[in-house]
Amino acid sequence: MLLEHKFYIKTAVDIERRVLAGGGNLHYDCEQALLDDGSRQENIWAAGFMPLTGKLNFESMVNLRPRQNRSMELIDPIIRERVAQIIVEFLGNV
Repeated sequence: MLLEHKFYIKTAVDIERRVLAGGGNLHYDCEQALLDDGSRQENIWAAGFMPLTGKLNFESMVNLRPRQNRSMELIDPIIRERVAQIIVEFLGNV
């Protein structure tokens, strides 16, 4: 994934199972891979990872949920931290 997507990697993370899917054309593609693998929708959150800078972007349509998150940007700081930890675990330092 890091070799193919050098500048920006779209990811989806299951924060309960601690599983990451990445490299899709859309965050949705990663989300679907997790759902197909048995993840539950309410546990999946999306972020973009920029390998060259180590920065994360928490904005995706996947994060837009009326009951949990009323924005494309992942607002909850606890969930953001959990997503960041999993991305770092799999892809490197942020």
